[in-house]
Amino acid sequence: MSRIVRINGALVEARPLPGVALFEVARVGEAGLLAEVIRIEGDKATLQVYEETAGLRLGDPVTPSGSGLVARLGPGLLGAILDGVGRPLRRVAEIAGDFVRAGAWAETIDPSRRFLFRPALKPGARVQGGDVLGSVEERPGVGHLILVPPRVQGVLASLQEAERGPADAVGALEDGTPLPLVQQWLVREPRPVARRLLATQPLITGQRVFDLLFPVAEGGTVAVPGGFGTGKTVIEQSLAKHADADVVVFVGCGERGNEMAEALSDFARLPDPRTGRPLLERTVLIVNTSNMPVPAREASIYLGLTIAEYFRDQGKRVAVMADSISRWAEALREMGSRLREMPSEEGYPVYLGSRLGKLMERAGRVEALGSPSRNGSVTLFCAVSPPGGDFSEPVTQAALRVAGALWALDAGLAHQRQFPAVDAETSYSYDAGALLPWFAAHVDARWGEVRLDLMRLLERDREVREIASLVGSEALQDVDRLVLEAARVAREAVLGQHAFDENDAHSPPQKTYRLAALACALHRAGLEGLKSGGAFERLRLAPALSAIAALPRAPAAEEERIAALAAAAVAAVEKPGEAR
Repeated sequence: MSRIVRINGALVEARPLPGVALFEVARVGEAGLLAEVIRIEGDKATLQVYEETAGLRLGDPVTPSGSGLVARLGPGLLGAILDGVGRPLRRVAEIAGDFVRAGAWAETIDPSRRFLFRPALKPGARVQGGDVLGSVEERPGVGHLILVPPRVQGVLASLQEAERGPADAVGALEDGTPLPLVQQWLVREPRPVARRLLATQPLITGQRVFDLLFPVAEGGTVAVPGGFGTGKTVIEQSLAKHADADVVVFVGCGERGNEMAEALSDFARLPDPRTGRPLLERTVLIVNTSNMPVPAREASIYLGLTIAEYFRDQGKRVAVMADSISRWAEALREMGSRLREMPSEEGYPVYLGSRLGKLMERAGRVEALGSPSRNGSVTLFCAVSPPGGDFSEPVTQAALRVAGALWALDAGLAHQRQFPAVDAETSYSYDAGALLPWFAAHVDARWGEVRLDLMRLLERDREVREIASLVGSEALQDVDRLVLEAARVAREAVLGQHAFDENDAHSPPQKTYRLAALACALHRAGLEGLKSGGAFERLRLAPALSAIAALPRAPAAEEERIAALAAAAVAAVEKPGEAR
């Protein structure tokens, strides 16, 4: 019998444990706390415990399971609220009460649920990993494909229409291998794919500043760093509601308990714009708060990505919101310290960048295994919480090295009530160039030109504002005063959005392009008016500024009419008017 020989917070050493594998799950103590082997030295193993270790004693038993930490994947996942290791919090509360008892466990998918399986193949068919066996209706109108598990192949011996539960098989192969309704997969191991696809189409977020200036490809990765109060949570909720994704996996990794409680409440109340039903019905929430054991933060990210890969293999576009990756890194730092590993900058382990890179690699757009052919994607949005908003700290820098896009949030813009509070000078997207052909083909051929014009206008605006802060705006030349006015309407009407206005919370690419084109046209018309000899005060700016500002929050039925009025007002800018 293996026994505990050392306890150091969430770290436990036990011996003898001969033959145990790295990352194998074990049960620790009389209560059977969930733990994972993270180091092996001879017959001694070091484990990180995913539950509170208060009450553990030297000599308590340790029982290996023979398997790593697995995710249970199948119908019944959508709408689930799980903790960092996959326990459904509602059923755990029914078993253990409002305060989770040490060692409490419940299956991820409710074992009492039944699903009518409808086969797509007949006995005698040869199948391999990823092939579609059939489908079930997870809830009214929501289908769920049942797939052959990866690395399984053979000839179907049985497959029939019948009601099945999570513990049942839907059929079997001739060699006796069962084909389960619910699969199990190691969370630390990426699920295999047929091939990876190029990033050629964007994930439309519905947020103008992102889609226009810093777009992300389907299957891309985004780092969203920002200090406290910069709007990370509102951005994530807006993305969950409006991004062009079929499934959302929201991982609350080490966040404050009150923030996660608010997220649970909001997702249950937020209507899905596609169906009008609660957004939670196409969401999987993984809740791991800051007062929970630190090691579970690491497991929660891997669990979320594994669930996302499962839905990706069904041919769905999945958006993963990790809030926040800084808390995940803090878990690595604490466990590294307890393991007495050589620290790097600010105490983080030297392998921080490598671990984060492996996480990001699990995103991507792929052709799934099996037939019929299916393409799916996992797009990963990682919120980063740098202390004091300092982007030079190690976690932010590690994220920048591996993420495909940076959406940097600025506290100053947040205090000015601009949402999203994105610093256009610091932010970037490596996907932007590859996505321009898609926007040109599906929105407007001048998308790239307008995007470049707007970025130049904003860059010139930053330069002019620096000068104006020294000499005052009245001392500027007319062309520079025009820049300030045109850039202001660009920031407020194009880049800014009202997250709680039903007409402005989501902006289709066509509306985004129209607003950006109007802002750029306003600047050009003003320049023409100045070139023809008019003074800045005589430009007809006020009607154009008002008309553009009214367009973002215009009802869909009125959008065309208001856009036409705005275009007419912009065209009239260069005509001299009365001095203001």
